[in-house]
Amino acid sequence: MRDNITFKCSVCGEENYISTRNKRKHPERMQVNKYCPRCNKKTVHKEKK
Repeated sequence: MRDNITFKCSVCGEENYISTRNKRKHPERMQVNKYCPRCNKKTVHKEKK
């Protein structure tokens, strides 16, 4: 059961990336370092609620 998730920049709050994950195997929220074009640098992107 894969669900779509949206990643949101923790600095500016812009939603930049969309991905999928298996919620049954990984129930905790994801956070990854990704490039934010608005901040113009790599920042932590957290899974949107």
